[in-house]
Amino acid sequence: MNAVGRFKSGFENFKWTLYNKNLELFEPLKTGQAPKYMVFACADSRVCPTLIFSLKPGEAFTVRNIASMVPAYHKTRQCSSIASAIEFAVIVLKVECIIVIGHSNCGGIRELLSLEEDGPNTFHFIDDWVKIGLVAKKVERENKLLPFDDQCTVLEKEVVNLSLRNLQSYPFVKERLEEGTLKLIGARNDFYLRQLRDVGSLKSQM
Repeated sequence: MNAVGRFKSGFENFKWTLYNKNLELFEPLKTGQAPKYMVFACADSRVCPTLIFSLKPGEAFTVRNIASMVPAYHKTRQCSSIASAIEFAVIVLKVECIIVIGHSNCGGIRELLSLEEDGPNTFHFIDDWVKIGLVAKKVERENKLLPFDDQCTVLEKEVVNLSLRNLQSYPFVKERLEEGTLKLIGARNDFYLRQLRDVGSLKSQM
């Protein structure tokens, strides 16, 4: 089946098996959204957060990128796509919880771990993006005796924690955290153990 046919058949399946049978869910969404959650997930095709967590339409405002990374706040408005999504979710939608989800066997994390900081870029954009996580590479030095795959596992968790710390650099996120009206949660989805592991949250994040 070609791409057009695949997407047409997929839409028809959604329309007849989900939409038409759940009008009480979908009808109110015509006029607006009020999600409780904001989810940062990897763009990896294997880790669709709405499917994995059985999230319903309208329940989560979702951002997906390479390695689920959240850059720190910058007044120069770098990475404005991510920053504008956070701002919209926190200020306009007033989400109650932001969840950052990493996963096992993440290609973005493997690229980050393979980077030579002073070496030439392998890709046009990927290397510069994953460098958001360079500060988390301290785990490489601390775990240099581990096999590469095990180092990746450690770094997958550390990058989630870095993203949680970066989220706190946004003034409107910090304000909501101090008010107690927003929570930050980090997790890692493990394909092999089929588990979701909480990888921590700083005391101030709760």
